[in-house]
Amino acid sequence: MDTRQSSLKFASENKDYFLNGLDELIRIPSISTNPENAVDVKKAAQFLADKLKSLGVEHVKVHSTKLHPIITGEYLHAGSNQPTILIYGHYDVQPVDPIELWDRSPFQPATVGEYHFARGASDMKGQLWSTISAVESIIKTGEFPVNIKFVFEGEEEIGSLHFLNFVEENKELLRSTVCLNPDAGMVNANTPTIVYGLRGLAYFELKVFGPAHDLHSGSFGGVIHNPAQVMAEFIAGLHDDQNRITLPDFYKSVRPLSTEERSELARLNLGDEVYLQQTSVPALWGEKGYTSLERTGARPTLEINGLLSGFTGEGSKTIIPAWAMAKISTRLVPDQDPEEVHQQFIAYLEKHMPKTVKYELKMLSGGKPSISDTKSAESLAFAKALQSVWGTAPIYKREGGSISVVADLQESLGIDSILSGFGLPDDNIHAPNERLHLPTWYKGIDSLIHFFFNVKK
Repeated sequence: MDTRQSSLKFASENKDYFLNGLDELIRIPSISTNPENAVDVKKAAQFLADKLKSLGVEHVKVHSTKLHPIITGEYLHAGSNQPTILIYGHYDVQPVDPIELWDRSPFQPATVGEYHFARGASDMKGQLWSTISAVESIIKTGEFPVNIKFVFEGEEEIGSLHFLNFVEENKELLRSTVCLNPDAGMVNANTPTIVYGLRGLAYFELKVFGPAHDLHSGSFGGVIHNPAQVMAEFIAGLHDDQNRITLPDFYKSVRPLSTEERSELARLNLGDEVYLQQTSVPALWGEKGYTSLERTGARPTLEINGLLSGFTGEGSKTIIPAWAMAKISTRLVPDQDPEEVHQQFIAYLEKHMPKTVKYELKMLSGGKPSISDTKSAESLAFAKALQSVWGTAPIYKREGGSISVVADLQESLGIDSILSGFGLPDDNIHAPNERLHLPTWYKGIDSLIHFFFNVKK
């Protein structure tokens, strides 16, 4: 029996062992956004460091940052002629609110049928542990076919605040051929998926100021320009009658969709009825000339995330509010840049905001979009691995969300990421009753084992 088959046999015989290890990690409430959980985040980091050391991974280190730790390690025994795979993961999780909607304690994992329930079970402790389990299956049965490095962070759920700085300061430590990032998922349990494009983000807070304080609407209505009205009219103008964004030159840098990409995205077979069922809206909306699937992954968007102004309590209060505020986000596609969009927003404000009010724009966060080469040797090796396990070729898709570390690694280390994972759309990530589909997860471990052998030169 060769090493590949020995590794697959080890994985098949150790499913309970892998799941028990995942549960140990899950039970640590590593909620990165809550200061009261900072000690738990550090505990999770140390748990992972200890696990890597137990596998014989070398130079394992827990690096301090201004907030939560980053773990690195390496296993470089395959020789300089073999590729080096950088395995990325994050061990922090989202808060559990609203706790009353959980059917069980969020950090006490439980299996019900084919599903394993707990916060972090899918996003992404389950995905991270599937990779560690694949690595362990190979290390314990033979020689590892390629070189591997590890980088695990504890701040992804709050924007990977210190990850880029860490990468910039540790380029040689992290230098690799490609990054394996299982922080994505599949379109369904029967369709393996590779995400080759991610949207970036530019997030803003806009405030409009009128009078120094709230005014009596009977005494000043018709004389003072109401900031809430100004904000409403301004927001209404951010899209035209084709539902396209009206910021100046907004589409100038947008990379167009090729015919090949549109055909590949159509293979996903996610028609309008899917979005209608998931959202319960009476009808869909969006940029003319594109399918719903193309709009959610391959086209830029601008959304109003929140509005606040004036009196919003029970009953009535006749005022002209002193100010209005809106949270506004844009999802960006290659080759847009968040700072460039920031400047476009400023230019639009200068032209369209009336002189009857003052305004203030803050850019709260930003991240660049990314796109990866689906024809690289490493990507093809991963696609072959997925097909070996699922018996069908993977689907390639662009994801509507943002994972900033992918663009960070492209920009700083010059490496692409293989972005996949074994979570499913109905895993309830970031929501109550998060869950992991165990049959898919076990298949994922097998496919990762195949990948490490496939990518060997």
